Amino acid sequence: MNFPGRAPAPSAPLADAETDLPAQRSGPASLRSYTSHPVWRANAQQAGNAGAGRADRGSGDGDHAYAGTTDADGAYAGCADAGRAYAGRAETDLIASEIPVALEFNGISHATLLATPCDLEDLAYGFSYTEGIIRSARDIYGMDVMEKPSGIVVQVEIASARLHELKLRRRNLAGRSGCGLCGLESLDEVRRKLPALPAPPECFSPAAITRAAGELLSRQALHQATGATHAAGWADKEGAIQHVREDVGRHNALDKLIGHMLRNAVPPQGGLAMISSRASFEMVQKTAAAGISALVAVSAPTSYALQIAHELNVMLACFARDRNFTVYSHPEYLGPADRP
Repeated sequence: MNFPGRAPAPSAPLADAETDLPAQRSGPASLRSYTSHPVWRANAQQAGNAGAGRADRGSGDGDHAYAGTTDADGAYAGCADAGRAYAGRAETDLIASEIPVALEFNGISHATLLATPCDLEDLAYGFSYTEGIIRSARDIYGMDVMEKPSGIVVQVEIASARLHELKLRRRNLAGRSGCGLCGLESLDEVRRKLPALPAPPECFSPAAITRAAGELLSRQALHQATGATHAAGWADKEGAIQHVREDVGRHNALDKLIGHMLRNAVPPQGGLAMISSRASFEMVQKTAAAGISALVAVSAPTSYALQIAHELNVMLACFARDRNFTVYSHPEYLGPADRP
């Protein structure tokens, strides 16, 4: 039995290709973006169809007690309350990797994130850029990814002129994959001073937005296998997804995407960022810092995200699913025939 939206666990190792699971394209070869773990796959059935058996494998609380037997092939049939039974089988599942990743700049420990250990160079470039530590890819002179017993350390060598910005934006992030602001020392550090973006060279069509939403879902190989990761993709003006990065943290996924674009000189003008999560304040701020004029999310926005999107001239579209979406800021960026 497989979970909805998840691929079955493969019997052979998965290929290290962008079109397949991102099995550690960067960093120490011993680390992977997923691991295998034994699980017990169960599904509810009518009691009469599940087989007989009693408490040699049972457990439960006062309201839900389970008992059953295991056959020679590893199949389990058990009795449950309310006239139902649970039948299952021992299988192997794929689990998304989540480990501490520390970022050091010129020997200074700056941030520790909980991240999926793939595309770590992209993560370092994107984080450095969206945090204002660097202004271009040329500000990074070198990078080493080192495996430690407790996680990974990414050592980044930056231009000495950028050390001043590093000190201004100094943070000590306590590892949370879901929060990009943990550890900031003052309220003034929450929002960066960013200029408002110019209007995009061309308007975005609704068809492009719905196409991007559909294509991102099909490009989330790690999520389809594990069900535990977010994705960020960059789409061209037609809505064709060109680049995708995944991570257990939504902020990390977007930083990885931006870092990839920065390293490969992908121009952000005229395209849009597509994310598989809600649109929070920092997701909008990172999008604006990268020079991308439109952010499309599959889930809801927050109030601070709307405020920043209005002020920084970012078109924010949310609930992009089933060929529908809602535009919350700068609807004038839609094609003239389609905007309200």
